[in-house]
Amino acid sequence: MTEEQLEKHKIAAKKLGLIKDKVFSFIKQNINKVSEYDVNKFISSEFKKQRMITQKEYPAQIIGFGQNTSFVHYYPKASSSKIIEKDSLVLIDIWAKLNEKDAPFADITWMGYTGKDVPKEIRRTCKLVIGARDEVIKFIKKNLKDKRLPNSVEIEKTARSFFDNFNVEEFFTHGVGHSLGITQDHGTYFRFSKKSKSKLRMNIPFTIEPGLYFKNKFGVRSEINCYVTKDYKLIVTTAIQKEIIKI
Repeated sequence: MTEEQLEKHKIAAKKLGLIKDKVFSFIKQNINKVSEYDVNKFISSEFKKQRMITQKEYPAQIIGFGQNTSFVHYYPKASSSKIIEKDSLVLIDIWAKLNEKDAPFADITWMGYTGKDVPKEIRRTCKLVIGARDEVIKFIKKNLKDKRLPNSVEIEKTARSFFDNFNVEEFFTHGVGHSLGITQDHGTYFRFSKKSKSKLRMNIPFTIEPGLYFKNKFGVRSEINCYVTKDYKLIVTTAIQKEIIKI
């Protein structure tokens, strides 16, 4: 991508961060009142205010409360979405781009909790997910220091090996990440997976987003955006979540 496109990605990433903060504030002000679908509509209105657009075939962003966070790709519907309650886990995964020609997407996932005391199991899971994310960042930086672009399988294995050390690898049912393009297909350039033959490419934004999902219980994911410069530097373009947001 050109420097101009990378700048558009950075702007989109910053705007998503601001929208994320507004979403958590909106939820906090409407405990026991708004549904996942209501939050999705709120996000859509914020996209319009920020002059951003998202994928046409996925007008709904991924918004999950409580048990619905256990679904990797949960799109709320007006007829069946949950109402937010106290002491509930919240997952928001939002992606959009500037409404401009050749603008790339940005894509983030953050976790929140509508209560003072986050359950021990959720805190532990969040710590593991953040640990896997940071291990991937560390692995990529180590390779870049040697002027080497790691491949997809190596990056995927890094996260899986981390989770395997804590006996939770079987609950890692979501890929480590994917490239961010200007089209609706996030994986246009590369996607991290067990079988992919692709590798990182310079000046192409991508996500790092490991997660753990416990069926019918809860799920946790942390997603950041990065890109590699032509001089082998890793640039993180989004804020990095370090702990669950207290809503």
